[in-house]
Amino acid sequence: MEKRDTITEIFGVNVFNDEAMQVYLPKAVFKKLKKTIEDGLELDNDIADSVAHGMKEWAIDRGATHYTHWFQPLTGVTAEKHDSFISAPKNGKVIMEFSAKELTKGESDASSFPSGGLRATFEARGYTAWDCTSPAFIKKDSLGVTLYIPTAFCSYRGEALDKKTPLLRSMQAINTQALRILRLFGNTTTKRVIPSVGAEQEYFIVDREKYLQRKDLIYTGRTLFGAMPPKGQELEDHYFGSIRERIASYMNDINHELWMLGVPAKTQHNEVAPAQHELAPVYEQVNVAVDHNQVTMETMKKVAGRHGLTCLLNEKPFAGVNGSGKHNNWSLTSDDGINMLNPGDTPHENIQFLLVLACILKAVDKHADLLRESAACVGNDHRLGAHEAPPAIISVFLGDQLQDVIDQLCSTGEATHSIQGATLKTGVATLPDFETDATDRNRTSPFAFTNNKFEFRMVGSSDSIASPNIVLNTIVAESFKEAANELESASNFDEAVHDIIKRLFTAHRRIIFNGNGYSEEWVKEAKRRGLSNLPSMIDAIPALVSENSIKLFEEFEVFTRTELESRVEIEYEAYSKAINIEAKTMIDIAGKSIIPAVIRYTTRLADSIIKLKSAVSGIEPYAQNAILIEVNEHLKESKVALENLKKYMDDAAEITDVTAHAKYMHEVVVPAMEALRKPIDTLEMIVDKDLWPMPSYGDLLFEV
Repeated sequence: MEKRDTITEIFGVNVFNDEAMQVYLPKAVFKKLKKTIEDGLELDNDIADSVAHGMKEWAIDRGATHYTHWFQPLTGVTAEKHDSFISAPKNGKVIMEFSAKELTKGESDASSFPSGGLRATFEARGYTAWDCTSPAFIKKDSLGVTLYIPTAFCSYRGEALDKKTPLLRSMQAINTQALRILRLFGNTTTKRVIPSVGAEQEYFIVDREKYLQRKDLIYTGRTLFGAMPPKGQELEDHYFGSIRERIASYMNDINHELWMLGVPAKTQHNEVAPAQHELAPVYEQVNVAVDHNQVTMETMKKVAGRHGLTCLLNEKPFAGVNGSGKHNNWSLTSDDGINMLNPGDTPHENIQFLLVLACILKAVDKHADLLRESAACVGNDHRLGAHEAPPAIISVFLGDQLQDVIDQLCSTGEATHSIQGATLKTGVATLPDFETDATDRNRTSPFAFTNNKFEFRMVGSSDSIASPNIVLNTIVAESFKEAANELESASNFDEAVHDIIKRLFTAHRRIIFNGNGYSEEWVKEAKRRGLSNLPSMIDAIPALVSENSIKLFEEFEVFTRTELESRVEIEYEAYSKAINIEAKTMIDIAGKSIIPAVIRYTTRLADSIIKLKSAVSGIEPYAQNAILIEVNEHLKESKVALENLKKYMDDAAEITDVTAHAKYMHEVVVPAMEALRKPIDTLEMIVDKDLWPMPSYGDLLFEV
């Protein structure tokens, strides 16, 4: 029988992890590097050369010829520049070298990445710096074997030009303040508190040949035209259904690649929409989770090509069925195994947990707009509030058990009991009875407490999880700091902590909602409560530079005012550019492919009418006449809408102000795009399939 590699044998083989470091680094260097990572210290120059040499030897032994500083600029994707290990030739021979400087510091053209005005075109210097808390790894592909070094990216003057730098800053902030909370409750042993994250990744898979026949998918990642087929997701037979063999083979390859890269891919299943699937990892330290999610998305796209497939990560590649999100499961764990979000069996007695929970509620209520903005991307505008995605209103689901504890505290001043789970009797003798959880789950909530973590379900499937975690870390750090300031100076700690918990729950109960987040009634109720509803990216962006946000981020040194202002400009530009590409693609497809195809169809109909009348005297081709008239009306509507869209695009090109341009694209161009799509989608249901110039939704969703 053929021997197969087990997960334990292949997991992390392409990662410079503890096992590899123990082989390739001297014992003293390994211990010092581990202490640096575990204690969050700066890398000592005394060991940097030794680490660089060991990492190079490990990589070369696995066939590596090049290395790259792998970073996450504000483009939304990763970036890399490859250098070989060879040094200057001597006597016709080269030596393979890799110094401490090459490991810890790189340089890239900072003016060529989005900077929002932080860097002028002539100011080119930018630096990458090794994030030693995220392990290096090797990739094998058509380029050969390359050593990837996860790094941060900043400008010549130190401004953050990436998503990693502010994330690491936010981790420092919450660590400092969370330790203060633990110390107040007598914990003297914990050294670090680290946000732990698991990012569930949703995605669509389509046949590559069909994908290549759709310019809209190629250029924008989503379908700009398309009528729903007779069957969608209404039977719910795809969800958790048997995985098709072609998809299973693809998933198997993804798992093996990710496991070798140290990504703990765990759960895979069919999602609700046809051709939609999900992959979920085990929880990891937040900056590693961010890196691994980027690796996951890149691997999904790369592996799909080998199987004649294409992976779609856009939030709404198909109208009329579920979009794709990324559920960001966030908790706080210490270096000695404490989960600060674990309520225990009797949460009403767990004062530390209740304080942590009250602080988080305050943070989410106070900075709801900022949290909403952290999940803002162009594709998410089509997803939020539609087909089982969370609404664009931030609320918190706590469930019956915690809601009851809060009700007790707010009404009587104390909580005396916690609702417990019951025994579920199946009624089948061969099935065991089992204990249920005390609280159900709520998939409609954007920010839901689930056992010992919060699940932020707003994040878009294509987006980095760095931004929401930067916000979560920082806003909770602020709440912890304010609570710790008050409690550290209290004369009676027990009374003071009880008062704070009750006060915060009372003040921020409005953010708690355990009901149906999809309902229109909730939209009205949220408005009555004073909760904001920011349906679009354009509505959300200003939250970045509110005085509230600037004060928050500057206090914890996560962002400066200048860095925040630059990100506002970048996000407005990103929105405008994305809509610009989509609109131009619609104009191209409608003008060059769809309208000519419809004209051919009307010609076919007209010829049919003429031939029928000439063949049979006095016959009335009722059906053909009716269809021709209907098609002609929709064709006229399409042509008018196309001309309008062209005009609006010409007008948009004259707007030079970044904010005004983005708002015009949102308020004028997007509705014009919808006006063009409507008659064309109707025509798709009438025109002969052999004349329609691209694969239909049915072809894409069901023929994989």
